[in-house]
Amino acid sequence: MVSRDVVVNVANDAGRKLAMLVSVAGEYSSRIYISYNEKKVNAKSIMGVMNLVPYNGDTITVTAEGTDEDNAAEAIAEFFSK
Repeated sequence: MVSRDVVVNVANDAGRKLAMLVSVAGEYSSRIYISYNEKKVNAKSIMGVMNLVPYNGDTITVTAEGTDEDNAAEAIAEFFSK
């Protein structure tokens, strides 16, 4: 299992960007979770991700577990850092 803390940068159109996250997460076979404000959601679930609502500058934790966990965690961390 791999975990990374990431500072969120979703400056414009956060809803659309979070929806795109589900697509990025779906490219990996690992289980991927995002934790924020005592909530933990499946990064491959559009409903879960849309209910998360992190703000710019907030820190989230990305956790991935599976055969491609390093690549999955890095891709999600990079997604939020853009």
